[in-house]
Amino acid sequence: MASVTGRRRKALRRWGLRLLLAVLVAPTVVVIAYRWIDPPLTPLMMIRLIEGEGLSRQWVPLHRMSPHLPKAVIAAEDNLFCRHNGFDTEALRHQLTVWRSGGRPRGASTISMQTAKNILLWPGRGPVRKLVEVWLTPQLELVWSKQRILEVYLNVAEMGPGIYGAEAAARAYFGKPAAALSEREAALLAAILPNPRAWSAAPPGPYVQRRAAVLVRRIPQLGPLLDCVGSASSASSFLRQAASSGR
Repeated sequence: MASVTGRRRKALRRWGLRLLLAVLVAPTVVVIAYRWIDPPLTPLMMIRLIEGEGLSRQWVPLHRMSPHLPKAVIAAEDNLFCRHNGFDTEALRHQLTVWRSGGRPRGASTISMQTAKNILLWPGRGPVRKLVEVWLTPQLELVWSKQRILEVYLNVAEMGPGIYGAEAAARAYFGKPAAALSEREAALLAAILPNPRAWSAAPPGPYVQRRAAVLVRRIPQLGPLLDCVGSASSASSFLRQAASSGR
């Protein structure tokens, strides 16, 4: 009897180790696959669908977005995106100091961290989810280019109730493709990212208007910190081709 119990325990341990290995390896496999494959859905999208909310989303590559948009998002969410390896250590130190002094940390999530969360994790602020996010972020930075991180982020980020990504947001708020967004329109979209279910890019409330104005002023100040964004020529060329084909 004892030997049977021992064998069962060993079998359970083996299956437990296999399950743990699968849990650890599966996200890495997904990260590698998503370097080339566009994420079809995210956990948040599926949760909202289950809750009965709609899903408006249209994938567009980064070169078919207005160059103002990635710049505005970097200015709003992660000024050092082009320089860091996934984590803004200075911001993390500051938030740790705030926490130690009894304050409430506001978070120091980079665009890379938010992208890892969006494509693989559930919404929330629990410590377990945060630890998994921290584990996944270096993998994204190692396997993907900065341009790919921006492209995926700008296609999966929630930008309103049932609205995901730059293309759906540009059409919902401004009636135009993401390639045609002006500097101010891009700043308005970037301004609502922290709370897209409460704030609107059109019509924008007073806070969103002020925040967008700050971003428009900040973008030229960032200068070389935006050097991973790329050239503005691709989106302009795409718009010219679209206009010609529509004639």
